[in-house]
Amino acid sequence: MMQSETMKPRLTRCWNTENPLYIKYHDEEWGVPIHDDKRLFEMLVLEGFQAGLTWELILKRREAIKKAFAGFDPKAVAKFTTSDAENILSNPKVIRNRAKILATINNAAKFMEIQNEFGSFDKFIWQFVREKPMAHAFTFMSAMPSQTVESCAMSRELKNRGFKFVGPTICYAFMQAVGMVNDHLVSCFRYYQI
Repeated sequence: MMQSETMKPRLTRCWNTENPLYIKYHDEEWGVPIHDDKRLFEMLVLEGFQAGLTWELILKRREAIKKAFAGFDPKAVAKFTTSDAENILSNPKVIRNRAKILATINNAAKFMEIQNEFGSFDKFIWQFVREKPMAHAFTFMSAMPSQTVESCAMSRELKNRGFKFVGPTICYAFMQAVGMVNDHLVSCFRYYQI
């Protein structure tokens, strides 16, 4: 009997999930180094919204959040008014948290200030890992920290610059998402690809 051509070997992932949203995000995005300012802003927004919620909820609402926040264009979001914030709050497709919505608008303006000062947000944010991804070699998810010296330094600097929802744990999740650290487990097929 011939094996089906559609049967593929099962990939070993560090996230034990069958959720297609998680799998796609894990396999294609998580841990891949990002240097595009618009994408960096997107991940900063999404990680801030994720605080206290599941990443699954963020992935489900990602497109609605993107639409509500002008495609994650920080220049456009920085110009949002109180009326814009109220419109977002009335949208059932997004996460309707006033503090997070107002923080996103505030953070867009602060993001622009950093771009003006450093030439790009990318240049500023990657200094926290000396412009090179940190490759950890974790064998168990339980060994992974929720924050590091680098994420604490990033959090402190962002807060000093007026950002909101940028605590050390959010900053570390951001660092993982944008590839500043490679936290795929060594047994995961993505660890060596990244």
